[in-house]
Amino acid sequence: MNLRNYVLVTGAYWGFTLTDGALRMLVLLHFFNLGYAPVTLAFLFLLYEFFGIVTNLLGGWLASRLGLRFTLVAGLGLQVGALAMLALLNPAWPELGSVAWVMVSQALSGIAKDFTKMSSKSAIKVLVPADAKGTLFKWVAVLTGSKNALKGVGFFMGGLLLTTVGFAGALWIMAGVLGLVWLGSWASLPRELGKAKTKAAFTDLFSKSRDINVLCVARFFLFGARDIWFVVGAPVFLRGVLGWSFEQVGAFMAFWVIGYGIVQAATPVLLRGRAPARGTAVAGALTLAAVAGAIPLALGAGGPANIVIVGGLAVFGAVFALNSAVHSYLILDYTDGDKVALNVGFYYMANAGGRLVGCLLSGVLYQLAGLSGCLWGTFAFAAVAAGVSFKLPAEALHADKLAQARVGADSGD
Repeated sequence: MNLRNYVLVTGAYWGFTLTDGALRMLVLLHFFNLGYAPVTLAFLFLLYEFFGIVTNLLGGWLASRLGLRFTLVAGLGLQVGALAMLALLNPAWPELGSVAWVMVSQALSGIAKDFTKMSSKSAIKVLVPADAKGTLFKWVAVLTGSKNALKGVGFFMGGLLLTTVGFAGALWIMAGVLGLVWLGSWASLPRELGKAKTKAAFTDLFSKSRDINVLCVARFFLFGARDIWFVVGAPVFLRGVLGWSFEQVGAFMAFWVIGYGIVQAATPVLLRGRAPARGTAVAGALTLAAVAGAIPLALGAGGPANIVIVGGLAVFGAVFALNSAVHSYLILDYTDGDKVALNVGFYYMANAGGRLVGCLLSGVLYQLAGLSGCLWGTFAFAAVAAGVSFKLPAEALHADKLAQARVGADSGD
């Protein structure tokens, strides 16, 4: 294995992940503090999620033609540009102009995120010898596990920077540090990294089996269920209703994501090595719906909000992580080896689509019915995911891919 290039790729992905998590908290908490309505807050992130759909669909095809170095460096450069653009936001601008400026910067950030994620994960496959499966498992597991932890650290870092150096100051610091990462990656990574010998046809992007299409629909509703409360509802409730500080909100979101990653990585152990199939996916989604519905019911019954929200969402995170890891196994199980990159890209496109719809509904439902309304929306989406999962094959197709699922599982952020 080329350890030098692995270190460069992983370092670049780490640097990006920290800024991505911090940026989400900075934007959300800063504009909420300025008095923006929940629906307006949701709109700030819509183009981020929309361009995630486009990039996931096209990124693998583009990388096969131009190489992974190109898409990785492009992702880092776009994120530096997005951070600098946002730092130039003029507080004197009217709200409409500010919203448009933020949405465009978030669109750049959304493209950057999926270019960087796709390039980093695909690069490891290229860097490890084809017959070294144990090494591949080890190093991809390191990348995936550290990504979730650093995303959580980024949430906390965003809240802390907002308090200590302010909105613009935080953005310039992150742009400067990530700019150094971009420069190092551009100068150090080999130009031919990840270029495919056989170019994928554009039509291959849409050639999917029935099983993959059904799984992608279930994935759409699964991640929509999470983001209905995750994007706007919970952070705004914690800050605006419970009066938590920026640091406390960031810390809660950080620990949620880190815990989610730990459970995700442990899913094959929790399932005792059994390859999941339709029954596991259905049971997981139904349990998720039950947890989502129990939280507003407990609040309505007079339960203490701090305990109900923190405890309920912690349980939700554990169950959601199990669901996500099962899906990550199934996409590998349903995929032919020579189309894995295209099919996984299509799968993450569905993931991004669910986050886009969940993002919008998070603002709308919170404005109409508060956090309880968001959680009932989550309940509905999780129930639909369970219903769709009934259409999946009853048995695993390739049980030997279970170990790969542990490697491939991530938050989809």
